[in-house]
Amino acid sequence: MPHLFNIKTPGLIWLLGLAAIIIILAGLKSAEAIVIPIMLALFIGIICTPPLHFLTRHKVPPIMAILIIVTLLVVFGGLLGMVVTTAIDNFINRLPDYQQRLEAEMIGLLPSLEKFGVPVSSKQLLMHFNPSQIMDWVAKALTNLGSLLTNLFLIIFIVIFLLLEEASFSLKLRQALPNAEKSLRNANQFVGQVNKYLVIKSTISLLTGCLIALWVWFLGLDFPLLWGLIAMLMNFIPNVGSILAAIPAVLLAVVQLGFPQAGLVAGGYLVVNLVMGNLIEPRFMGKGLGLSPLVVFLSLILWGWLFGAAGMFLSIPLTMIAKIALEQSQSTQWVAVMLGNGVIESEKMPLS
Repeated sequence: MPHLFNIKTPGLIWLLGLAAIIIILAGLKSAEAIVIPIMLALFIGIICTPPLHFLTRHKVPPIMAILIIVTLLVVFGGLLGMVVTTAIDNFINRLPDYQQRLEAEMIGLLPSLEKFGVPVSSKQLLMHFNPSQIMDWVAKALTNLGSLLTNLFLIIFIVIFLLLEEASFSLKLRQALPNAEKSLRNANQFVGQVNKYLVIKSTISLLTGCLIALWVWFLGLDFPLLWGLIAMLMNFIPNVGSILAAIPAVLLAVVQLGFPQAGLVAGGYLVVNLVMGNLIEPRFMGKGLGLSPLVVFLSLILWGWLFGAAGMFLSIPLTMIAKIALEQSQSTQWVAVMLGNGVIESEKMPLS
């Protein structure tokens, strides 16, 4: 009965598509150890492409330009890895002391709660709001981050080969495809939008992390570089990222500096993220490069489940890249519209 296999009903097509997505996700989950370094290398490689083009336009040989970029990556990555790894180890070693002091601070709130007519025992308070569990979650996330930094040289090697491949990509595409100019035009449009998003987002995230690190250092909080790094990474997650980044720093401020100073730490996070997220980023990013809040939340859950802390960091860039790719075809633009926070701008419509 060969005709049964030729039935193309919409329900069957959707069912096959859903099955394919589930199989792909299962494969990504099982290949986590390989996929995460490759994804991070792609992420870094895309960011490094504009500096590579800048150097080659100024008569720097491609090999020399790649060596310059890779040297900067190795120096920056090595220093960052040493500083962050040391900070993570020190934080985890001091975590039991932080947890005990944080529980003591929470129990110290009981008299104030009783004044407001909220009779709560210390056991009930710690049962319903146990900050130690939050600190444990932070420690696990930091441990994952530290293990991720151990793959730094593997990631850099992948970036080197990606940059070498980028130099000959156009020539290969012209030889491989019959209608190469159209494919190159669409590919350049896609890569250009991805570059714009990643470069602007990375720059703003780096600036956000530096401001947070300076602010908590000024207030005297332990491990300012660590909180700046977390703020930088979490800035890639709209809406909820800044909240997730602030929680461990504010809890540590409660333990180390007291409630008034913890309020200043929280206020600094609030001001920095409001200015960066609502004033500076929209001005440079544009309205078309955005995601629906629901899509942001679901992406965070999905990629976090797949790849842990690294997946949470990569969730929005990956979803954003998928949205930009969907915008390139008339048949899939409706999906990009549903993922976004508004209508696709007319200048981003494909040329074909």
